[in-house]
Amino acid sequence: MCISLAPLCWINAPNIHKKLQQWQTTREPTSVTDYCLQQPNRRTFLGLTLAGLAGSATLTSLSACSSRKAPAAFSADAWRKAEEIRQQVQVPEFPERTFDVRRFGAKADGKHDNSKAFAAAIQACHDAGGGKVLIADGDYLTGPIHLLSNINLHIAEGARVLFITDPNAYLPAVFTRWEGMELMGYSPLIYAYGQTNIAITGKGVLDGQANRTTWWPWKGGAWKGGTDWSVPGFPTQDAARDKLMADMEKGVPVAERIYADGANLRPPFIQPYACKNVLIEGVTITNAPFWLLNPVLCENVTVDGVSCVSHGPNSDGCDPESCKNVVIKNCLFDTGDDCIAIKSGRNADGRRLNVPTENVVISHCKMREGHGGVVIGSEISGGVRNVFVEHCEMSSPDLDRGIRIKTNSVRGGVIENFFLRDITIGEVTTAIVIDFDYEEGDAGKFTPTVRNIDIRDLHCENAKHVFQVRGYKRSPIQNLHLTNCHFKQVQDVGLLEQLEDFSATNVTIKGVPFKV
Repeated sequence: MCISLAPLCWINAPNIHKKLQQWQTTREPTSVTDYCLQQPNRRTFLGLTLAGLAGSATLTSLSACSSRKAPAAFSADAWRKAEEIRQQVQVPEFPERTFDVRRFGAKADGKHDNSKAFAAAIQACHDAGGGKVLIADGDYLTGPIHLLSNINLHIAEGARVLFITDPNAYLPAVFTRWEGMELMGYSPLIYAYGQTNIAITGKGVLDGQANRTTWWPWKGGAWKGGTDWSVPGFPTQDAARDKLMADMEKGVPVAERIYADGANLRPPFIQPYACKNVLIEGVTITNAPFWLLNPVLCENVTVDGVSCVSHGPNSDGCDPESCKNVVIKNCLFDTGDDCIAIKSGRNADGRRLNVPTENVVISHCKMREGHGGVVIGSEISGGVRNVFVEHCEMSSPDLDRGIRIKTNSVRGGVIENFFLRDITIGEVTTAIVIDFDYEEGDAGKFTPTVRNIDIRDLHCENAKHVFQVRGYKRSPIQNLHLTNCHFKQVQDVGLLEQLEDFSATNVTIKGVPFKV
């Protein structure tokens, strides 16, 4: 059943059809404000691999490198922009009304399907002008929850919302994104489309109940040496994923991209789509089928004090996609994929919509297990700009990368103005990664641009590699500046290829000054 009635059902949804046409319109490129440096003269690194440190970390063989010290105003001006973003983000407020789901027939026994009771409480609260929909202590089984404007879905401490694992519960299909591609797919577990002032709050638990026998086997077999999630007798996403990519590249209208029943594309956990003033606060999210938090085309998003703990395939923690004005703070990420991954749509869809993610501030977060701590990409075709990260801690023997940008010439995109300060990394495989050779590699005609990255006061205790940084000769990574960064125990410096205007000021590796 369609929990929020006609607005979410394709056949009876003229409003969504109108919105679809609006978002499918190719947009004019928006202007880019460069808060950083003037364009430098082009010089490049010439594919240098640096192995080991035998008494000195000085780079004496980089004669082709254009380098200079980043001016003090470079960082100070940028961080003033971060404070402006914080002030711009509007946290929703709600009337002092409470609608207890138990008044609408909900039962906290972990067995009764509460989908209708939750939908009725949300509709009643919305009709009254908004307020709090309360889920009190106990275990509540439900299908998808569709939020409406002015609703604060409050999961109290001691409450657990357990989501049904039967895929049929997430039909009919809704307008959604999956790996950066638009489609009509399974409803996200918690979904909102085109709503204003919505929240998910409280100290309770949202449990997707995904595991090795529900949702996760759809991921399929090993990919490039990854984990094999397939289970004999279970279908996988492989055929539908390939077909969706082909539909996207051919420009098949989104209304005709039907990828729900039988397609085996796992739904995101929480996906507000084209919403304004969104708050997600305090809850714990676990056992997700797919990405945990995935706001798309939203403005004014706050994620505060959320614990994302899920170790399934594609268990990204928080993935703001084509969003503007996002604050992520005081959160814990312990995930099976990237902890935070900033995105803007994939390939043809990302370029057609042409909506970057911009103005993101991340602070006081802790990252544990994951493919990357703070990541930009890889669904990045619409671009990303103005990202600020401060006062974060990352550490785990299973944390693959600390700071990461991933793209290629199939994805493309302009990534610019990325500022980090006061970052502590305990244990990681590679501390800093900027990779133009992700997945398909240099196999397309959309050369990416990465520029204006400033990393200050980063302290790393233990890394196998410091860098995996490589651009293209035709598009070197521009304006990468490290200041007061120290890497204590490392096996090797790693890889640096094709950079332009790189500086390292007061940087040490194994206690030895690192100079360019």
